[in-house]
Amino acid sequence: MSDDRITSVSPAQLRARRRQLRRARTLKSARSLWQSLAVGLLAGGVFWAVASPAWVVRDPQQVSVEGNEYLSSQAIRSLLPLSYPQALWTAHPQAIADRLESQAPIEQVSVRRSLFPPHLTVEVRERQPVALAYDPAGVAAKTPKLGLLDESGRWIPLDKYKALARDRTLPALKVVGRPEHYSKNWPQVYQILHRSDVVLSEIDWQDPGNLVLKTDLWAVHLGPYGPQFPEQVAALARIEDLARSQQLQVPKTVSLGEVEYLDLKDPSAPYFQLKPGAKANDN
Repeated sequence: MSDDRITSVSPAQLRARRRQLRRARTLKSARSLWQSLAVGLLAGGVFWAVASPAWVVRDPQQVSVEGNEYLSSQAIRSLLPLSYPQALWTAHPQAIADRLESQAPIEQVSVRRSLFPPHLTVEVRERQPVALAYDPAGVAAKTPKLGLLDESGRWIPLDKYKALARDRTLPALKVVGRPEHYSKNWPQVYQILHRSDVVLSEIDWQDPGNLVLKTDLWAVHLGPYGPQFPEQVAALARIEDLARSQQLQVPKTVSLGEVEYLDLKDPSAPYFQLKPGAKANDN
């Protein structure tokens, strides 16, 4: 039979043990208190530093604009939703981006805030205009609608663009017609024309059933826009090369001054509509 022994603890040892536990609890409470106080002081210090008059955007020169090519930095700064002087932490990047994208031909905006020294950096990606757009629907009301188109077909109000980019030359290409007639197809049309050697002065889309391209040589009738458009543009490039090299024989020798328009509805069978009274000579 085993001899189980119970070690007795004296009252003095119990009191010492209780004192030790109380000291441990006191130290733990003190550490927690100091940690909370330190975090509070740090947070308060950061808030004071950011809200301090030292971290204030006092004038537009504390705002740098990057990435702009067409729009001036001064014009972009004028649109910023800032009231000088303004605390740096109240200059909200998303509010700045929303304002610029809605008020200027700008595709994307990113904003960075710097404390040392207090500074804002606004980086933009512009919507570059590629064509002057004219909507003749307003002619009857004597309020023709003028604007600009970017590569994706989005409309840029002309007056707003001219106010923001005063020194920029407007695009040479002109698009005439209702935006609803061409906006969906414009991105593809522009890319095809941009890659080709054809130089256009105007795209007339007033009649959805007959897209008309105008070069310095003639007007070109294409019929309704469709999947044959790339072939039509390629055929136009070949014909213009022949015309400029004085080797045009499609299908007869034609004087350029006698051509009213070039019919390319069927790109494999170009047809020259001559002006009234003009005659085509046989080879």
